[in-house]
Amino acid sequence: MKVKTIFIVIIAVLVTIILMKNTDEVNFWLFGDTSVPKLAVLATMFLLGLIVGFILGRPRKKTNTTTVTPPVISTPPLEINRPDHPSRLSPEDEDYIK
Repeated sequence: MKVKTIFIVIIAVLVTIILMKNTDEVNFWLFGDTSVPKLAVLATMFLLGLIVGFILGRPRKKTNTTTVTPPVISTPPLEINRPDHPSRLSPEDEDYIK
């Protein structure tokens, strides 16, 4: 098993134990007093934490604000083999080309 999988299993077991041990009722004020199980409050806060952590922890898309100009490559002029210009090729290379 991978370390990440083991870590997720351990966290899930711990969260389950904590939620099952806290089943009694608590007074919760949400625009008025209500009696809510502690289990519901803890589970809601845990899920909100997961959602916020997922949203803040995901990688953001990189925006490329800088423009890259392509490099200017200057090439020497091509020399064309003409009869009036001597060839730089060896006689063997000239025979191969012919």
